[in-house]
Order: sequence, then C-alpha cells, then structure tokens
Amino acid sequence: MAAMAYFTWKETGLTTDCASLDAMASRFEEAAALMRRLAAEGFWLERQADGPHINHADPAVFEAYGFVSEESPERQLTLLHPPG
Repeated sequence: MAAMAYFTWKETGLTTDCASLDAMASRFEEAAALMRRLAAEGFWLERQADGPHINHADPAVFEAYGFVSEESPERQLTLLHPPG
C-alpha cells in the first residue's frame, strides 16, 4: 500500500489552561466535534509504534486543514504539484 499523508496525534494537555469544569467540558466538546468532522471528511486513525497517526488518502484534503505531513521528505516531494 502506498504511503499517505499523516500526522501523529500527541495530546499534551488539552485542558491544562482551563479554569473551570465548564471550560474543560467545552474544550472536550470542541475536540470531539473536530474529530467527528475529520472522520466525515475521510480521515482515519491508525495505531503505530510512535503513537496514533491521523491519515488521509488525498493530500489536498489533508493540506486544506493546514496539517503538515510527517511522511519522509522523499515521499513528500512526490506530492508536490509540477510547475505550470
């Protein structure tokens, strides 16, 4: 199978700056809404040794969300559009 654009999900304190339980709940709800939207757009989760990867088969959709692919530089170069 061909490599696909992905990034590694690393949760490092989703609610560390929240001052209340309501703020924490809002943050979790926002994160859940984003995860559902990503799933609806065709993203999927793949467990890897270095952590969970969030993947998408279409580099244009991946890039539209502003994600930066963690694929090897050699693989990323093949995703560049030719000039013109």
